[in-house]
Amino acid sequence: MSTVETKNDCKREIEVLVPAAEVARQTEAIIAKFQKLARIPGFRKGHVPATVIRQRFAEDIKSEVVEALVPQHFRKETDRQGLYPVSQPQVTDLHIHDGEPLRFKASFEVMPEIPVEGYKEIRAEHPEIVVTDEEVNQAVQDLREQHASYTPIEGRAIADGDFAQVSLQGKSKDAAAKDAEAAPIKMDEILVEIGGKNTVHEFSENLRGTSAGDERTFDVKYPDDYSDKRLAGTSFSYTVNVQAIKQKALPELTDDFAKELGNDFQTFDQIQKRIREQMETERRQASEREGKEKLMAELVKRNEFAVPEALVERQVDLRLERGLRALAAQGMKPEDMKGMDFGRLRAGQREGAEQEVKSSLLLERIAELEKLDVSDEEMNREIESIAAQTKQTSEAVRARLTEDGALDRIRHRIRNEKTLDFLYRQSA
Repeated sequence: MSTVETKNDCKREIEVLVPAAEVARQTEAIIAKFQKLARIPGFRKGHVPATVIRQRFAEDIKSEVVEALVPQHFRKETDRQGLYPVSQPQVTDLHIHDGEPLRFKASFEVMPEIPVEGYKEIRAEHPEIVVTDEEVNQAVQDLREQHASYTPIEGRAIADGDFAQVSLQGKSKDAAAKDAEAAPIKMDEILVEIGGKNTVHEFSENLRGTSAGDERTFDVKYPDDYSDKRLAGTSFSYTVNVQAIKQKALPELTDDFAKELGNDFQTFDQIQKRIREQMETERRQASEREGKEKLMAELVKRNEFAVPEALVERQVDLRLERGLRALAAQGMKPEDMKGMDFGRLRAGQREGAEQEVKSSLLLERIAELEKLDVSDEEMNREIESIAAQTKQTSEAVRARLTEDGALDRIRHRIRNEKTLDFLYRQSA
């Protein structure tokens, strides 16, 4: 028998009573197990009387009875009442005494009723994607810059538009500089454009008029808005050796240049067409991402509901895990991560995590209403894509995902993506 109490939209508490006869049977079974395994002086293994076992292992027996019966009857009662926990139960008021029923209370969270209203009326922006000729021309110019060649110049000093190939050593002049990355630096075979818009003016001016083999020592004060934030606002003292003077040559925009870029190209017009198509695709994808984000924000706003705390905490965990992986990929050391304020980090992730949980639950509900599902063919394509990325066979990937229990998560993700696509297309 049990009773159920509703604490809020997500939290439930049940009080469960396990009959004394079942408690007695479970107790006898555990005593029998102890009799087989117990080693007690004065008794042969397997022949210790039950009365001795009861006395010697009373607390251990109670613990095992609880471990066996509480989860079993918790699941039995939630199934019977149609309750589907999404969190681990918190067990309280546990009473277990010889000859009496086992009683306990269990608090847990369930999925709330999820209202979905107005999702067919939401309109998302679908702006026209335009790429101008000027933008294509600039991209072509950038491509030429990437394939520029540099030829040595002899017999004259460096001038505007030339490039100095240098080796340098630099040391911060700021007494308070503690950043290791802004500490002494050494670099070889660096190309510095004289008078170039991307070159620090002071650095460029101090090389003006030099020739191959010259050495210059000078100071540079980097502007506060310098693109490299590690150097912005700092002062450095440099010793620079000029190794060579070079002149940049950009490739001509011919069909021969196109062929050098790859087998896919035969003419320069094909390059321009590909650049335009890529720019259009990137802008369309960016526009779609922004439109979907706004659509989901509006959907959540229109359908307020409580979400289980357990789901929010799991999403916070996932967000932190992604963030820590990113920091590790950027070179952060494990010992530095241990010193981070995880309480503050978790608090900072909470609002975003709650929005993500609400979005996911709404998409699941809409998928049910619209009868959207993921086919075996779609799952196979996803597995083949993962296999190609990880250089494994599809069979090996499927086996690993099955063992990890990840297939359902992948199916859930694809279903939500399909549902969001559906919402975005019908919102035009």
